[in-house]
Amino acid sequence: MAGHIQDRWFKADTGPDGKPVRVRTDRYGLGLRYRARYIGPDGTEKSKSFPDKQKRLAEKWLAHTESDMSRGQYIDPTAGRTTFRQYGDRWLESQSTDPTTRTSVAVQLRRHAFPYLGTRPLDSFRPEHIRDWLKELEPVLPVSSYRRVIFASVSSVLAAAVDDGLLAKNPCRSRSVRPPAPVPPRVRPWTPGQLLAVRAALPARYQAMADIGGGCGLRQGEIFGLAVEHVRFDTGWLHVANQVKVVNGHLVFGPPKRGKERDVPLPRHVGQVLQEHAEEFPAVDVALPWLKPEGPLVTKRLFFSLKGGGAVRRTDFNTRVWKVALAQAGIIPQPRDGERHQTAREHGMHALRHFYASVLLDAGENIKALSTYLGHSDPGFTLRVYTHLMPSSEGRTRLAVDAMYEAAGSTPDGPETAQGR
Repeated sequence: MAGHIQDRWFKADTGPDGKPVRVRTDRYGLGLRYRARYIGPDGTEKSKSFPDKQKRLAEKWLAHTESDMSRGQYIDPTAGRTTFRQYGDRWLESQSTDPTTRTSVAVQLRRHAFPYLGTRPLDSFRPEHIRDWLKELEPVLPVSSYRRVIFASVSSVLAAAVDDGLLAKNPCRSRSVRPPAPVPPRVRPWTPGQLLAVRAALPARYQAMADIGGGCGLRQGEIFGLAVEHVRFDTGWLHVANQVKVVNGHLVFGPPKRGKERDVPLPRHVGQVLQEHAEEFPAVDVALPWLKPEGPLVTKRLFFSLKGGGAVRRTDFNTRVWKVALAQAGIIPQPRDGERHQTAREHGMHALRHFYASVLLDAGENIKALSTYLGHSDPGFTLRVYTHLMPSSEGRTRLAVDAMYEAAGSTPDGPETAQGR
């Protein structure tokens, strides 16, 4: 037997006649009476105490513990008392993902998970706790897709706790826990008039950004990090090899999203606009750390920079330049005195990529090529996001079916004809 039950109130002694007798200990009547003791898988003694008249419960608990050890499902009760916040912080430090991703996940956990679940010991988690947390989160974050992202981060932490032997099951994967529903936003691309209006409202040194985004489909950070060495005006190609990112408040250079470098066709008009931009605002050398603030310095000759030199910072640009241009172009309302511009999530610079996708699809470009140009890892994702932007598909369907009937010599004479055959 791997353990035994100790009675703290009595001990075995030898009586005057030499026979064993039970005598009271100094702890008689004080504290918890029974202590279930066993040797854990790590070779150290573990125990749990029970009050008077609960010896049977102690025996049951000890038997259950022994059974868990034999099945390989044992959880160290001491380790299980680690709180979700304590383990979550350690989990964050151990992640080897992209620094920007780590920062984003840390913000999610520290703002929307730790305040609700942080003090709960890992071994106390039940599906009901996750359900209650999701219910409390709903009025705070109305956007279901963002709640789903946070839920996935919490589930990843608890899954790691299971792997590390601190938790028996991940409550996020219980059948009674329903993750927030995925609500993919239906992309509504700008019209050419809207794109040109926003471009005209931008300061002159940033107007070509609208052409690069709307004409080549680059992400915001990729536009900010567009280097002279990566644009081939003679061959009509643009190589996307890096971007400007913000990591822990510091600007850094990094590879494109998911490390996917790519080549994108450079339309003649966009190339001409970029050359004219370079003549009016010459490219400047910008040195930034690579990938993380303490990374090695890398110098790139960038097409877009601040007036006094230096890379463009996303947050400052969005607040002081982009939203101002959106309001002037009538995309979002002008703020009242003392108020900030309206949140423009669907009208961020990503709207330029949506415009690019809509133009290519309308021109008949295939999904696989578009996925490559946008830097998506899966053409299926591109199709799911942009399939509704293929307005000519239903027209092609009608024409194809009509052509089949015409080729077969059939004419739609109505139901009478069908009945007569």
